[in-house]
Amino acid sequence: MSGHSKWHNIRLRKEKVDSQKGKLFGKIAREITVAAKNGVGDPAANPRLRLTIQKAKEAGMPNDNIERAINRGTGELDGTSYEESTYEGYGPGGVAVLIETLTDNRNRTVADIRSTLTRHGGNLGENGCVAWNFEKKGIVVVEAPVEAEEQEQVMEVAIDAGAEDVEPQEGAIEVTTSVESFETVSEALTAADLNVTSAELSMVPNSAVPLEGDEARRMVRLMHALEDLDDVQSVSANFDVPDDILEETEGG
Repeated sequence: MSGHSKWHNIRLRKEKVDSQKGKLFGKIAREITVAAKNGVGDPAANPRLRLTIQKAKEAGMPNDNIERAINRGTGELDGTSYEESTYEGYGPGGVAVLIETLTDNRNRTVADIRSTLTRHGGNLGENGCVAWNFEKKGIVVVEAPVEAEEQEQVMEVAIDAGAEDVEPQEGAIEVTTSVESFETVSEALTAADLNVTSAELSMVPNSAVPLEGDEARRMVRLMHALEDLDDVQSVSANFDVPDDILEETEGG
């Protein structure tokens, strides 16, 4: 999980920058629209919509934007129809890559993904070639308290609520849950007056491929390039690279 955790933290920092540019808002708006279309427009009765709205608020997305995205999904406003698709492939060093998209043009999306993978030393694969190596999990990130005793309290609250794993990070504590216990754990951490900085469902790899040197740099740049594609909602990959290379390539 260490490689996934390190990349997860890099991605959260990148999303803060993207939200300042407004780039992230467009992707979240698509998620909200699809969630409302596939369920109902009431967050209380639609867990996926509720989670996506929470993500929008964490990113600082204006309420008006959220409401418009919901209304497009429920049909109260005209809007583009998006289709969910997942693509699988390989990065440098044989790293497994899973790419989740929302698109109004699958031909454009697959062409963009294929060219991006190829340009960074990877290739697009067949359906099912790497999906077996990933499992959907809940990932909740809590700002780490300064005192060691308070950090232990975070771990106790998470485990008591049903968390599968608790992993301290730099300035944060990452809590991993099953899909079923995700909301329960998130609510327990919030109820304990802890600062939950991120809560999402994510595809987590079961194993990691260690990379070094130029191969590691190419893999990190591939991740940034894929996530910068407008149609891509999330990218998961089973790699682990040294911290200094992550920091060196954090800007993309």
